[in-house]
Amino acid sequence: MNRRTAILVLGDQLSWQNPALNQVDAEHAVVILAEVGEEATYVRHNRHKIALLFSAMRHFAARLREQGYQVEYITIEQSVPSLLAACEGVVAQWRCERLIVCEPGEYRLRECMQNWPEQLGVPVECLADTRFLASQQDFSDWADGRKQLRMEYFYRDMRKRYRLLMEGDQPEGGKWNYDADNRSGWRGQRDIPPRPEPVVDEMTRDVVETVYRCFPDHPGDLSAFRWAVTHEAAQSELDWFCEHALPAFGTYQDALAEESPWLFHGLISMYLNCGLLDPLPVCEQVEAAYRRGHCSLSAAEGFIRQVLGWREYVRGLYWHHMPDYSKLNALSAMTPLPEWFWTGDTEMRCLAQALKQSLDLGYAHHIQRLMVIGNFALIAGLDVPAVCDWYLGVYVDAYEWVELPNTLGMALFADGGIMASKPYAASGKYIQKQGDHCKACRYDPKKVTGEGACPYNSLYWHFIDRHKDLLSNNPRMGLILGGWRKRSDDDREVVLNWADRTLEQIEAL
Repeated sequence: MNRRTAILVLGDQLSWQNPALNQVDAEHAVVILAEVGEEATYVRHNRHKIALLFSAMRHFAARLREQGYQVEYITIEQSVPSLLAACEGVVAQWRCERLIVCEPGEYRLRECMQNWPEQLGVPVECLADTRFLASQQDFSDWADGRKQLRMEYFYRDMRKRYRLLMEGDQPEGGKWNYDADNRSGWRGQRDIPPRPEPVVDEMTRDVVETVYRCFPDHPGDLSAFRWAVTHEAAQSELDWFCEHALPAFGTYQDALAEESPWLFHGLISMYLNCGLLDPLPVCEQVEAAYRRGHCSLSAAEGFIRQVLGWREYVRGLYWHHMPDYSKLNALSAMTPLPEWFWTGDTEMRCLAQALKQSLDLGYAHHIQRLMVIGNFALIAGLDVPAVCDWYLGVYVDAYEWVELPNTLGMALFADGGIMASKPYAASGKYIQKQGDHCKACRYDPKKVTGEGACPYNSLYWHFIDRHKDLLSNNPRMGLILGGWRKRSDDDREVVLNWADRTLEQIEAL
C-alpha cells in the first residue's frame, strides 16, 4: 500500500499539537518514531533522559495506533544508526512521496535536515514548531533594534499577549516581577510534602532494562526512575504540584536543602520539553490556583515567569544567535573539567550533593544548576564547551535550545553579556545563606584562605581579579570591584595565591 506521506515525530515532540501530525489524515500517512544511537550518544546522555524519551515514545506510538495511524517504530535494538537511516528505510518500504517533520529543537539536527531531500529522494517539509508561545519570528521582531535583549522586557510583552496575571493592561498586583519575595533560604521551616511516584508499567520496565544494557557507561541510577511517560501521568504530576507544592514554591524556589532534591519545585520542565505537557495550559492552571486563593501572587508569578518568560526567551535567544553563539568564550575559560564532575566525589558538600543528584536522578533545580555547579564552573574558569556538553548530557530536560543559553550565557557569562546583565558569581556566603549544606561540610564558608577555607571564596576573588578590566565596564559590578581594589596589595596577594593553589589541586577538592 502506498502511504503517500511519511511523518517523522522526534522524541522531544510527543505532543498532540505537533504540527506534522495535523497536516495529513491518518489513513494517508505513516508515522516514524525511532530510537537511534546517534541521538542518544552525541553527548553522554543520562540514562534517565534516554529511558524517559524511549518509554514516552513507545507509549505515544501505542496511542497513535489506537487513533488509526500506521506507525513504524524503530527500537534501539534494531541498531539503526541515525534518524536519516530510519527515514530512508520507511520511505522506501511505503513508497512515500514526501516527508513531513516539525522543526527540530537543536541547530545541529536542523542543519543535517537541509540535505535530507537529496539523500531521501523526496521533498522534506520542515514545519515551524507551534508548540511554543513565541515563534522564532516573534522573537526576532521583538529583538529588532534593541541594544540589549533582557528577559524581563520580553516577559512583560508575553504577559500582555497571553493575558496571564493581568488586570486590564496592568500586571496583577501592580508589579511585573515578584522575584524579591522568592529568595528565602532553607532552615527546615516547614514540612516538604512527599511526592507520589508515577506508575512504572511493563513497557517502562522493559525500557529501563534496555537502557541499562545498551548504555552501560552513561550516568543515571534507574532504580530511582520516577518520571511520567504519558500525557495523563504528566498532567497528574502538574495537578499534584499545583495542589501540594505550589503554595510554598515561590518562597523557597531558591533554597538548598540537604533533606530533599525536590523541595517544592514543579518537576515538569522535562514534560514541557518533550511534549507531554503544553506551556499555555500549564500557565493557565497555575494562574487559576492563584485566582481561587490557593497560592500567593508571588508563587504564581514566579512559576509563570519561568515558563512564559524564561523558557520562551532562551529558545528565542538560541535561534536568534546560532550558530555563532555556541562558539563564544568571552572569558577565555579553558580549565579542564574535573573528573569528579562525573562522580560527585568532592568534599564540597553543596557541590557533591548537586552533582550526585544530577548524575543519579538527571535532575537539579535552577539554583543548584546556576549558583552551585554553574557558579563553581564560572569562578574556576572551567572549559566552556566541556561544561555545556556536561549540562546537555546530564539533565532529563536538557536540549540544546534551552541548555546552551542557560549554561554558556547565564551560568558561564561566556557570551559576554548578551543574556545576563552580570556574571552570576558568588562566594560560599551565598550558598550558606540559601541552605543547610555548609553545616556538614569540611570547608568553612567564613574562611577565604588557609586549611578548611571554602574554595568558592578565594576562587570568587580570583575570578573578580582576573576579569577586572572587563567587569569594570559593568555598572552592577562597581561596588564589588571597588571593594576589592581598596584591599591592600598584601591582602589581595594572599587570596590570589591561595586561589592559585586551589586551582592547582582542583581534582583533590
